[in-house]
Amino acid sequence: MSSTVKKMPVPTDDKATHPSLATEPWRPMEKLRQQVDHLFEEFNRGSALFPFGRGLFDTEPVWRRELIGHNLPAVDISEKEKSYEITAELPGMDQKNIQITLSNGSLIIKGEKKEDKEVKRKSYHLSERHYGTFERVFSLPKSVDAEKIDASFSKGVLRISLPKKPDAMKADKVVAIKDE
Repeated sequence: MSSTVKKMPVPTDDKATHPSLATEPWRPMEKLRQQVDHLFEEFNRGSALFPFGRGLFDTEPVWRRELIGHNLPAVDISEKEKSYEITAELPGMDQKNIQITLSNGSLIIKGEKKEDKEVKRKSYHLSERHYGTFERVFSLPKSVDAEKIDASFSKGVLRISLPKKPDAMKADKVVAIKDE
C-alpha cells in the first residue's frame, strides 16, 4: 500500500511582504463609496448651471450622517416658474410627528415614526414595535422667499412650496459685450 500525503496550506504573513496591509485594512465598500463621491464631485463641479460646485438645494450626503443604514424618506425637488416644490413620501406617518424648521438658510424636515402591532391568535401571539427618526437638511437658494413657505400633508405625502422672491422671477438679462 502506498501512503498518500495531504498537503495543508501554510499561512504566510502578508504584512511582512506588503507593509501597507499592516496599517490599512481592506475596505472594498469604502473604496467604492469614495470613487462614487469623486465621480459626483467632478460632475457637479463641471456643471454649467453650478460652476462653483454648489447646486440648488444641496443636501448633506446620506453617508456622512449618523443615519447610515436608516430609512430616509424619498424626496423629489422640482422648480416651477414661481416656486420650488419639495415632495417627501412619508407612508404610515402622522402629521403631528413631522416638523419643518428653517435655520441658517437651511430647510430641515424631521420626523419620528412609532408603530406598535399586536396580533393574538389561538395558536400564537405576535407583538412588533417599529421606532425610527429621520432628518433631511436642504440648503435653500437665496431666491426663496422664506416668509411665504407653505407645507401640506395628505395621505402620507408631504408637500412644501418654496415661493421665489419677485426679483428672482424676472426675465434673464442679456449682457452686452463691448469692443475693445
